[in-house]
Amino acid sequence: MDARHDSVLMTEVLEALEVQPSDTVVDATIGGAGHFAELLAALEEGGVLVGIDADPAAVERGREAYARDRRPDRPTAHLVNDNFRNLTHILERLGIAPVDKILFDLGWSGYQIAAPRGFSFQNDEPLLMTYGEGETAADIINSSSEEDLADIIFVYGEERFARGIARAIVTARSKERILTTSVLVAAVLAGTPSWYHQRKIHPATKTFQAFRIAVNDEIGALREGLAAAISALSPHGRLAVISFHSIEDRVVKNILRDAAALHEGTIWSKKPIVATRTEVLSNHRARSAKLRIFSYA
Repeated sequence: MDARHDSVLMTEVLEALEVQPSDTVVDATIGGAGHFAELLAALEEGGVLVGIDADPAAVERGREAYARDRRPDRPTAHLVNDNFRNLTHILERLGIAPVDKILFDLGWSGYQIAAPRGFSFQNDEPLLMTYGEGETAADIINSSSEEDLADIIFVYGEERFARGIARAIVTARSKERILTTSVLVAAVLAGTPSWYHQRKIHPATKTFQAFRIAVNDEIGALREGLAAAISALSPHGRLAVISFHSIEDRVVKNILRDAAALHEGTIWSKKPIVATRTEVLSNHRARSAKLRIFSYA
């Protein structure tokens, strides 16, 4: 798979954040570094940009973007290889407080999907779904009970055939450990009806999403990261969050709603901002993107 990444909702993010030259800005998810580069360009000497990503390759893309900025009045940049759930500790370590603008882009970049770590079912790859050390998707798939597998697939993938897929996974692993994406895809196909295989969306999409979320504790990290971001904002500071599936968006919506109820700030609009038809036609990933904006009191 060719590595490529087009950042979504770029115009909408920049308009919402309205970055000023001397702002302190956090890009909590460098990813393909598209948003990072634009945030960098909006800042000048006296401004600060903190880029964070759990993927070392994404951090390196941020470094490259900063190196390409030859302006004599470019801002200070800090590139951090860490999970955004640790935002409070990251800012404390850097001696930065408060923050004027924060961006979370919860989508996986084209570079990350193209990395041979099992994020995509398009190629036969090791079933890792994570970066660095720690528990992998293969560990969970080969050690969890059928009931737990079904719960993961249903809760994190919202997959209607979760029980059938879990049963097929247990049957497949009884013959040999499931260690690659192709074997997992075969189990998904075995656990779902034939008509389900004819749809536009690949039948393994939701199952892969579910295990990726479980392996990386994405929902737990999101809750902690957003809470830390709201606490770090300066008066009238702004937080922008782009989500790509209903589970994430529900978490974002509820956390921002609760913060607004506590008079910690305001949500810009009840409904999220979505991509224009023009952007969706040029970047298919944008079709599911939802942008929510929160302004600190």
